[in-house]
Amino acid sequence: MYSCCKKRWTLSRWLVGHLRLNNHQENEIDDLEMQVMRYKPEGIDELVRNTKFTKKELQIMYRGFKQECPTGLVNEDAFKEIYAQFFPQGDSSAYAHYVFNVFDADHNGTISFEEFVIGLSVLSRGSLNEKLMWAFKLYDINGDGYITKEEMLDIVKAIYDMMGKYADPPISENAPGDHVERVFQKMDKNRDGVVTIDEFMETCKNDENITKSMSVFDTIL
Repeated sequence: MYSCCKKRWTLSRWLVGHLRLNNHQENEIDDLEMQVMRYKPEGIDELVRNTKFTKKELQIMYRGFKQECPTGLVNEDAFKEIYAQFFPQGDSSAYAHYVFNVFDADHNGTISFEEFVIGLSVLSRGSLNEKLMWAFKLYDINGDGYITKEEMLDIVKAIYDMMGKYADPPISENAPGDHVERVFQKMDKNRDGVVTIDEFMETCKNDENITKSMSVFDTIL
């Protein structure tokens, strides 16, 4: 994951340089930089308490973060460009949007260093429960505490779109819907049409096939 992050900040720098070819966009970027110039991350000691990274690891990550992203913030467009680089064979924009929303904990349209390392800590060093809770947030698109079949289908379709038409083995047009029907039926224990966090956690922990299907996060996050 961290090697992916280094590419991310390099890409962000490229995007800024590319946008500056347009004077109007250049002014917008300069305005943004002025707005976030006062932005400072919370204390390193607090981040040590809130993540599974050491103080030295956080200091190294922050230096790299600031070097490649001087504003200290990453917007959704830059985030989508990252995924486009890693999945050129498909359309990753929808999936990147959903992942961005989970990282952007305060929903202000940008990912700060704190949000980045807190999310990264869960995905790279979190317990199974922590990772499953993160995954639940991803599928719970509207954040109401429940996963509907429509929300699950939106995420699964986004994953299939990202993997592309040239996936091996080839993906059929009905594959996302068929996959969601099978998984949702297993998760919705009381047949009320929604999946709760408890149902989600229990099913993922006890069903080996679903657990394996969840491992897709190891390669696309």
